[in-house]
Amino acid sequence: MDQVDFNAPHSMGTTIIGVTYNGGVVLGADSRTSTGVYVANRASDKITQLTDNVYVCRSGSAADSQVVSDYVRYFLHQHTIQLGQPATVKVAANLVRLLAYNNKNNLQTGLIVGGWDKYEGGQIYGVPLGGTIVQQPFSIGGSGSSYLYGFFDQAWKEGMTKDEAEELVKKAVSLAIARDGASGGVVRTVIINSEGVTRNFYPGDQLPIWHDELEAHDSLLDIIGAPEPMTI
Repeated sequence: MDQVDFNAPHSMGTTIIGVTYNGGVVLGADSRTSTGVYVANRASDKITQLTDNVYVCRSGSAADSQVVSDYVRYFLHQHTIQLGQPATVKVAANLVRLLAYNNKNNLQTGLIVGGWDKYEGGQIYGVPLGGTIVQQPFSIGGSGSSYLYGFFDQAWKEGMTKDEAEELVKKAVSLAIARDGASGGVVRTVIINSEGVTRNFYPGDQLPIWHDELEAHDSLLDIIGAPEPMTI
């Protein structure tokens, strides 16, 4: 039997999503961090704050995505002090792109930058492996995204409300969790607009159930319908 290597690099085989709506953006992610077949963290937070108005969704190597986020957060802090005003989403995304591209031979991470600023409103930028940057109305990434392209082609529409956009993100992440073994846990969302930032958390029992998934139970006995153990 193969041994599980508990010292292998932690990987966020992941589902990350960024969606624009009429007034802002919604970012979403699952919470499973794995080391091979071993789940190292079932409730990790893959949506990281860069500034007050810009967040990044992280996929790929957990270490690589964290160090890119840390550097970008530091540079944006310096930038804000020098300019005396918050950095724009475009500046933040281009800093992520710069680090990802210049270190493309050493990094294994795909990122989605999302935020709101007073100049261009809500924006989503995808920065996949290799350091390309693409502004999109929605972006999906991670291993779970393979199952979502057709769904987004059908379900995404221009001018969604905030609630519609968050429901779309929640539904999409739960669909990916159902199909992708490397995605799982809970769903976290971040809504960014002119009013600020709202973080939401959806545990497994609040997510839709798809296909042949089993409903959440407190005990295996609930599933097989066995009687309760006898008391002596």
